[in-house]
Amino acid sequence: QLVELGGGLVQPGGSLNLSCAASGGQVNQYVIGWFRQYPGRERAGISCIDMSDGGTYYDDSVKGRFTISRDNGKDMVYLQMNSLKVAASATYYCAAHPSLTVDATCIMNSTVRDYGSWGQGTQVTVSP
Repeated sequence: QLVELGGGLVQPGGSLNLSCAASGGQVNQYVIGWFRQYPGRERAGISCIDMSDGGTYYDDSVKGRFTISRDNGKDMVYLQMNSLKVAASATYYCAAHPSLTVDATCIMNSTVRDYGSWGQGTQVTVSP
């Protein structure tokens, strides 16, 4: 089970730190992905992290501005989002996958549907 926290309203150029609290199962063996969904669009992967070794991958749209990290002791995954743009306004979700290679595969559209244990999402609004 996953729960996302930390969304809200922020001005362009601002920052937010999203949290994903995981419970149940051996979380430290999973790959956790962050996704965002615009109204009327499918969820798209933006980053993922291997909970066992900390390996990460980012979509080009967020590389250099977003940072994914983990705290295995707390079963938490974070997404630090800096230099936010209005286009980042979306609902953000985290989800878990038991076995994925942490490369472009983990955020491919064809892989998104294979993730299980989705959270309820947290809204991020970037507006002046």
